[in-house]
Amino acid sequence: MSNDIDALFAAFKVVLELPQSPARLEQLGLEMGQIEALTARYARHRERDMQRILGLTDGRRGHDRWYTGPREDDVHWPALVSQLSHSPTALRDLDQASSQIVSHLHHPKQPSFATRGLVVAYPQAGTTTNIASVIAKAADRGYRLFIVLAGMHNALRDQTQARLTHQLVRPHPDRWTELTTTRDLQPSLMQAAVLRPSSARSALCVIKKNATVLRLLTDWLARLSSLLHDYPALIIDADADLPSGNSTSLTPRIGHLLNMLPRAAYLGYTSTPLANLLLEPSTDELFPRDFVLSLPRPPRYIGPEVLFGSSPQATEETESSDDGHDMIRMISDQDLPQLRPASRSQVEEFVPQLPESLRQAVQYFWLVAAARRVRGGPVPRNTMLIHTSVNTAVHVSFLAPLESLRADTVQQLASPAGLDRLRQLWQQETRRVAAADFGEQPVTFAELAPHLPSVVSACTILTDNTASSRSLSTGAAAHTAIVVGGTVAARHLAWDGLSVGYFVPAVSPYETLQQMNRWLGFRPGYEDLARIWMTDDLAAWWREVVDVESGLREQLRRAAQDGISPHSLALKVRSHPKLRVIKAAKQGQGQLPPTISYGGVRVQTHYFHTNADWLRTNLTAARNLVQACTAHASHTQARPDLGRYLFYNVPARLVIDFLGHYQIHERSGEADGYFLVDYIKKRITRANSLKQWNVALLGKPSEGGEDTLTLADNITVGRVIRSRLVTAASDSTDTVDIKTLMSRRDAAIDLAGDTQHLTEMEIRDARRTQLPHTGLLTLYPIDKVSASPLQRPTRAPLNAEEHVIGIGIVFPDATSTDSTV
Repeated sequence: MSNDIDALFAAFKVVLELPQSPARLEQLGLEMGQIEALTARYARHRERDMQRILGLTDGRRGHDRWYTGPREDDVHWPALVSQLSHSPTALRDLDQASSQIVSHLHHPKQPSFATRGLVVAYPQAGTTTNIASVIAKAADRGYRLFIVLAGMHNALRDQTQARLTHQLVRPHPDRWTELTTTRDLQPSLMQAAVLRPSSARSALCVIKKNATVLRLLTDWLARLSSLLHDYPALIIDADADLPSGNSTSLTPRIGHLLNMLPRAAYLGYTSTPLANLLLEPSTDELFPRDFVLSLPRPPRYIGPEVLFGSSPQATEETESSDDGHDMIRMISDQDLPQLRPASRSQVEEFVPQLPESLRQAVQYFWLVAAARRVRGGPVPRNTMLIHTSVNTAVHVSFLAPLESLRADTVQQLASPAGLDRLRQLWQQETRRVAAADFGEQPVTFAELAPHLPSVVSACTILTDNTASSRSLSTGAAAHTAIVVGGTVAARHLAWDGLSVGYFVPAVSPYETLQQMNRWLGFRPGYEDLARIWMTDDLAAWWREVVDVESGLREQLRRAAQDGISPHSLALKVRSHPKLRVIKAAKQGQGQLPPTISYGGVRVQTHYFHTNADWLRTNLTAARNLVQACTAHASHTQARPDLGRYLFYNVPARLVIDFLGHYQIHERSGEADGYFLVDYIKKRITRANSLKQWNVALLGKPSEGGEDTLTLADNITVGRVIRSRLVTAASDSTDTVDIKTLMSRRDAAIDLAGDTQHLTEMEIRDARRTQLPHTGLLTLYPIDKVSASPLQRPTRAPLNAEEHVIGIGIVFPDATSTDSTV
C-alpha cells in the first residue's frame, strides 16, 4: 500500500494543491481510502514545508525572536489581509512566512542595530505580497522608514510602487508619508516630505536600484541625520539576484545608505539560491550575516518541475522517473535567422519573418484565450511573451508581421480550411497535456470556436522595453496581449495571464534563462494550457540550471538541519561543483570562485556520446576496475539474482586509476575527471579520508540471454535500460541525455539496515554515521538500444553504437576542513 500511495502522491500532487481536491480525486476514479491517505500525506507535506522556513542564523549574533505574530491592535496587517483573495491555506502560509521573517529582524526599539538578511523565494511566486506583509507587520511594531529597492527599470519600480501604495498606504493614508509616488525619487517630493520625531507616520520610499537615485536619497538623508535615530529603517532589496555586472558598482552605494542609518535592517529577496549575495565576495557589505531563510514552494505554483519533472537527485525509479508535462515546444536552429539579426551591424536592416514555430505559438495563444473564456469567470487577462533579442529596434520590427498574422487569422476564421487547421492544432496540444492532470475539465474546439473572432481581432500587439511609449507595464488594459520585449519585459515584472512564451537565446544562455523564469508562477484554471517554445540548447541549459538550483536548495535544507551559519553556507555554495554549469551558461560573464568541493555531494553521469570508440574506452576502464576489485576488495557481496555486486574497502588508487581513464562527457558540468581525482587525492593527504571506497556494480538479473554484459571473470550482469530524452536535434547529434542514472536508493546500497524507504536526508545522515570517510562508486551497464518499455513522448531509444557505462559517485560529508580543487 505504501508504494501505491507513493506513486499516487507523485502523480496527483498538482491536483492535491487545488481547491476541493478530494472531490476532484473522486472524479478521477480514486477510492475513498486512497483519497484520505493522499490528503493526509499532503497535509504533512505542507506542514513540513512550512517548518522549513526557518533557515540559517548566526548564533553568535543572536537576538531574541521578539515577533510572535499579529496582535488584535495591529493596523496595517489586518488592512492588507482584507484586500487579499488568498485561500485560507495560502493566507496561513503567507502569515507564517512573513512572521518568521520579521522575527529575524532586530526589535525596532533597540538603541542601534545593523541587520543583514536574505530571503530565498521562487520566481513569480508572490514576492511583492510577501514584502508588503513584512512591511505591514514591521510598521505595526515600530519600524518607521521603509526603503524598497525595486529593480533597475522604471517599469518594475512603478509596478511595485503601485502595489505597495494600494495595499499599505491607501487603507490608512494618515499613517504614511510617501517619498515616491507615480515617479521615482524627485527633489521636489523630497523637499516637501517631512520626517518628524513626534509624528506617528511611517515613511515609504520605492526607488530604482540606480546609482543616481541612491545618491539623491543619501544626500537627502544626510541633511536629516539628526532625525534618523528616531526612524528605525527597513531596506528591502526586492531584486537581490541582479546580474553581477550591476551589483559591483551598486553594492558600495547601498552599503553607504545603510551606514548612514543608526538603526537599520537590510533584507534581500532573491528568487534563486544562486543569489550574488551568496556567490560573490564583492557583496560582503550586504552579505546576509544574520540569517538566510528559504521559503517553501507555494501550493499551485507552476515551477520548472512541471516542465522537467522531479530532480534527478530525488528520483525513486530511474526509467519511470517523472519527466514533467509535455509543455515544451522546440524552435529549430533553422528558424533563428528569421527571428534575430546575426550581428549588431545588421539590426537596422533586419526584417523578421514568422517561421511556422512562431505562427503556431501565436495561434495557440489565441486558442488558449478563447478556452479560458469557456471555462468561465470574469473576462480573463491573457498574455504571450516573445523574446528573441535585447535590441529595442528588433522588438519594434516584429509588430508589423504579427499584426499581419492577426489579420490573416481573422480571415481564416471565416474559412472551413482555416478553422480545420486551428482545430488540428488545438486537438494536438490538448492530447499532449491532459486537462485532468491538473484537475481541469477539457475544452473542445467546438466550445471555444465562437470566442475566437473577438479574441483575435481585439488582441493587442505591443513592445515592452526601455524605449516603449505604450507597454503592458505602463497601464495598457488589454485583456489579450502579445508582448515583444527584452530584459525589462522578461525580468520580474508580474503580468496577469502569461500562458505562452517564445524564447530564443539573446545574450548568454544564463541571462535568457533568468528571463524565462517569468513564465513560471500561478495559473489558476489554466495550468494545463501553458506552453513554452524554446531552442534545444535553451531547454538543455534550463534543465541543467534547474538541477543546479534544486541541488543548492537541498544544500540550504541540509545547512538548516546542521545548524551552520550563513557564512559557512556561503563557503559551501561558492565551492559547489554544480556551479561549473552556471559559469558555462554565463559564457564567461561574472566571476565565480574557482574552487570546487565535493564534500557531501552526489555526482552522476547522464550525458553520453554515442560513438563506439568513446564508449569502448569506458567499457575497458570499467572492466579493468571490476577485475581489480575482485582481487583487492576486503570482501564482496555477490547477488547475481539481483544483478548486483558490491565490493567493500577498495583501495583509493583503483578508483583514481579508473577515473583517470573513464571519459566524462564535456557537458557534465559538475563531473570532471581531473577535478574528481584531484579532490580525492587532497582528501587523502589533508584529512586522511577517502582512502577506502565501496564499488557497486548495479545491473539487472542475468538470465543467460543476450542482454548481459561480462565485466570480469565470473561477473556477468544484465544490462539496464536508460532511454534518452527527446530533443529536436536527437537524430543529428551523437550526444544523448538520459536525465537520471541513479535512483535515490542506490546511494544507500552499501549501508547496513533497512534502507528501502530512507529519504535523501536520512541516507546522508546514515552515511555520515556508518561510513564517514568512505566514498561510494556505482557502475551501471546500460543497454545500447535501451528502448523504454513505457510509451512516453519525452523518451526515445538510446540507440548508441556500443553499450554504455554510467557512473555515480557519493562523497562523504567532510568532518574536518574540506579540501577544494
